[in-house]
Amino acid sequence: MTGALPINPDPAWLEFRYFRTILGDHLLARTGSGWHHLNPTNREPRSKAGESEIRLLLSDAFSANPSRYGNISRVSGNTVWTDTGIEVNIDWNRMSLQQKGKDTDRIDLLYRIHYLQWTGVKSLDRIVGFSGLVLVMALTTLGAWLAFKRS
Repeated sequence: MTGALPINPDPAWLEFRYFRTILGDHLLARTGSGWHHLNPTNREPRSKAGESEIRLLLSDAFSANPSRYGNISRVSGNTVWTDTGIEVNIDWNRMSLQQKGKDTDRIDLLYRIHYLQWTGVKSLDRIVGFSGLVLVMALTTLGAWLAFKRS
């Protein structure tokens, strides 16, 4: 980064990150109590972004793939919704984004099916899963018997 300040880490920091966004320079420091978003010039806690700053930051982030993210339609606290159905949560202390949309819903559904989480009731899911395995084994046995049966 051109014009970056030299950072002398505090001994209490377990890790730090120094980077630049459209909002300026950011210093993230992880201590035993978690992540802290600091102003790099004075190391004071940086105040949370307001709605206009969140819009500016995420509009810049979304510019990498505008067909997927579209335009910001609504901001409420740390959550942003776009006109393409994407919901994005921002963690200001970690400067991280978590998105949710149709594709993540589909992936979650496939995960639940794969891991036999069909009903949401763990004991019932185990019974249904075990029954399914018994049926698969029965069909495998029947198929093998038919394949090797002499006419």
